[in-house]
Amino acid sequence: MTWRGEATIRDRIFSVLPYLLPLMYGLEFGRYLFVQFPILTIILIPLAPLMSIYQAIPFAGLVIFFALYLLVVRNENIPHFIRFNAMQAILIDIIIVLCSLILGVLGGGLQGFILQTIYNMLFLGVLAAVMYSVVQSLRGQYAEIPTISDAVYMQVR
Repeated sequence: MTWRGEATIRDRIFSVLPYLLPLMYGLEFGRYLFVQFPILTIILIPLAPLMSIYQAIPFAGLVIFFALYLLVVRNENIPHFIRFNAMQAILIDIIIVLCSLILGVLGGGLQGFILQTIYNMLFLGVLAAVMYSVVQSLRGQYAEIPTISDAVYMQVR
């Protein structure tokens, strides 16, 4: 049950799709884990066609970001459940991009074990947030991620 009414099956499916954006950005942080644990590459198998399209189109992430924000989050005709999940995916994506920028600036200062630990932590955090959000969305419930969800509620009316 959702707090703004019942989410239909269609709403549940469409609310999961925006989480592909932070997942695509977050995969770059998993490179050390994929080398250490090759079994984790199972995650990449269903995403392979999307990743090839995503990498082939320049600025695909930016275009998808603005499309989600302008066409979904700001569209009052779309159910609140879908708009909430789209905005939450956008905020998770923003956090990932900021982490990438910070690590890019620190670049040469962090090496070896410390860099691998930070990358592993970010990847596992993104994976956990996305998986939790997807499961909750498929159940028809709002995924409450403490600080992020509060910011989403302020943006989505």
